[in-house]
Amino acid sequence: MRRREFLGSLASALVAVPPAARAQQRDKIARVGVLGTSRENAVSGPGYAILIAELRKLGFNDGQNLQVEFGRTDEGTTSAFAAANELVAWRADVLIANGPEITLQAAVAARPPVPIVMLANNFDPFARGYVKSLADPGGNITGIFYRQLELAEKQLELLVEAFPERKRVATLWDIQSAEQASRGEVRARSLGLVLRSLKLENPPYDFGAAFQILAHDEVQMLQVLSSPLFTQHSGQIAELAIRYRLPTMFIFKHYVEVGGLMSYSVDTAPMWRHAASYVAKILRGARPADLPIEQAANYATTVNLKTARAIGVTLPTSILLRADEVIE
Repeated sequence: MRRREFLGSLASALVAVPPAARAQQRDKIARVGVLGTSRENAVSGPGYAILIAELRKLGFNDGQNLQVEFGRTDEGTTSAFAAANELVAWRADVLIANGPEITLQAAVAARPPVPIVMLANNFDPFARGYVKSLADPGGNITGIFYRQLELAEKQLELLVEAFPERKRVATLWDIQSAEQASRGEVRARSLGLVLRSLKLENPPYDFGAAFQILAHDEVQMLQVLSSPLFTQHSGQIAELAIRYRLPTMFIFKHYVEVGGLMSYSVDTAPMWRHAASYVAKILRGARPADLPIEQAANYATTVNLKTARAIGVTLPTSILLRADEVIE
């Protein structure tokens, strides 16, 4: 009887070993698994580099006392869940879940459970029940909330400010940005806009066909919402918007850098630095439940005047004064 009690206590102790202790047991090598898009992704790729650099500043050097592995969650549900389980089988001490809800779903479902640092795009983790509140996350998840649902509303407001005479707006979205689309639809109606909601399905998406539909429906403005499956085709989407002379609002600055007209977006660099801070704290023994969630606070407006000239529009002074960056 005493032997069973001893073994039970030993098993409990092993389960309760914090990430920092587990890392020390492996010759002090910490393991971080990153779930999200490809490292070549134009939006997330720079963020991954910031993460590694910031962890180095915090005392975790990749290839020395830190190993980082990546798993993709932008290739379908099955592969996303498989990627999360592979990182846990690799014995990750902490998982970073970057992107839409499918990424966090995969991280949460992986077994055995591992502490999670989320960078929640496109969805509300509080409304979905993943975390309790900003101050008290509860459970095994902490991290950053991008508030992109609110961005979708603000982007429509900026389109109206830029082109007050235009009333027919379209929203381009997919299943990954469904919550954004829903919030935007409500805001569009309150602004007196006529909304054409165009959901893309069955990737890879035919963006050329989508723009033909928009042209047929005679939309006057376009909002492109956030999806990893859009980002990898950012140049094509920007080019199509120019071809159809359609003023378009994007959710990431990168689109404007490759020819899009406007973006209103989160400044993602500070978010990745904060994510590294969470990871370092967890690796040193902190519990996610004790680390309050941060919300995105820095937003930027970027406009491309070359594109404005190409599609034959003039942006009002109010928009130019608001812009944090103007691409000539």
